Amino acid sequence: MNDVPSPDSIETLSRDPRWDADEEDWPSLAEKTLSAVNDALKPERRGEIALLLDDDAALQALNAQWRGKDKPTNVLSFPAPPGPMLGDIAVSRDTLAREAAEQGKTFRDHALHMIVHGLLHLHGFDHETDDEAGAMEALETQILATLGVDDPYASEAAHAL
Repeated sequence: MNDVPSPDSIETLSRDPRWDADEEDWPSLAEKTLSAVNDALKPERRGEIALLLDDDAALQALNAQWRGKDKPTNVLSFPAPPGPMLGDIAVSRDTLAREAAEQGKTFRDHALHMIVHGLLHLHGFDHETDDEAGAMEALETQILATLGVDDPYASEAAHAL
């Protein structure tokens, strides 16, 4: 048995041409994001990840099929059973753009946040309780800072005061 973790890779598939029209190199950004998550977590389990860049219609169909929620969402994560795959992540350009505008964030920063969020779910993190949410948000903030992204929760904290 080999004790060395399997290598990580993230394959990016864009089914919405607006992702390809961006000035951003999403496959490269996804690789950098994966590296930042791994640097922070030092996970024992690693593997291949598929990242789907799509739109609200696609995310709504996936959300309805797998979660029973017939509405679009920003990000979905599908952890894989033990093996060469760590799991799949899907993000919606439409929802991300809408949320970024509402929250006063750049699209790029919000997209990176949701990719980090999805990667953390693949590693078993969740936000079902306040404690879990706090821990996940702190980790997201730490990882995003290494990518040059401001604290995505800063405006929420300011509103709570």
